[in-house]
Amino acid sequence: MRVVVVGCGYVGLELARQLAERGHAVTGVRRSDAGIDAIGSVGERIDGEGDAEGEGRVDAVRADATDAASLDALPDADAVVFAASSGGRGAAAAREVYVDGLRNVIEAYGSRGSAPDRLVYTSSTGVYGDHGGAWVDEETPIEPTTEKTRVLAEAERTALETAAEFGIDGTVARFAGLYGPDRYRLDRYLDGPVTAGYLNMVHRDDAAGAVRYLLETDRARGDAVLVVDDEPADKHAFADWLADACGVARPEKRSKSERIAAGDLSEAAERRIRTSKRCSNDRLRALGYELAYPTFRKGYCDAVRAFRTADE
Repeated sequence: MRVVVVGCGYVGLELARQLAERGHAVTGVRRSDAGIDAIGSVGERIDGEGDAEGEGRVDAVRADATDAASLDALPDADAVVFAASSGGRGAAAAREVYVDGLRNVIEAYGSRGSAPDRLVYTSSTGVYGDHGGAWVDEETPIEPTTEKTRVLAEAERTALETAAEFGIDGTVARFAGLYGPDRYRLDRYLDGPVTAGYLNMVHRDDAAGAVRYLLETDRARGDAVLVVDDEPADKHAFADWLADACGVARPEKRSKSERIAAGDLSEAAERRIRTSKRCSNDRLRALGYELAYPTFRKGYCDAVRAFRTADE
């Protein structure tokens, strides 16, 4: 299988590694020198022994989803994964990347004589909005509450509906909060104070692994799939577990009302604190994906070990 990963960053690099190690040909797409170098580093670690010539490898191509002309450089593919990031900027930047950039990629490939068979767009569980701590799944209507999450919801429609207009089957992979190497953010929970709420999480390796699995098993065409681990975590309980595991004092806790009453939050930050839900991965499990890190207890082992080693 030939896979092009547009926005081959935190999850995309791991996805490229997993696919290439299983004998697929992967092209990672970035627009910066650092991004191209990062893709090259993954490629150097792959032995290049696939089932046929050109398989089992990772190549890099420079292009920018927001620059339609640059997409001519992308190779033909059996599947395209759109995992680009807006760099944490606001709603306008998000729209430029997630909606306009995604549409550029779909149109660029859809206009070719050999269009890809599939597209996977990596979205966010943020599209669900607030559900007062209740469980949500793929049957739950999405209710984005911020301008940025409304953009993500529009991008989901683009991935499914616009792609279908070109004969490409879209899949939406809704990622929960990503963590893993370089993103454990221990200080946030160990130093405190920690505000109440739920954490819906997924390890980077499982975020990539789920996308890889859906492609390899040809599942979830035309559908959305929640990519989240087995256990939504109470933030206070998670912070206490992490402190105990690291051998430090448990952090200070705050209720949501106490945090909001402090009066130093932006409107967007306050809205995020008020938003609460628990995400179910029943569908991902039913599709057959086996998580490498089913809960944070396993997922944070390496981070805890590194913390304790450094502390010694």
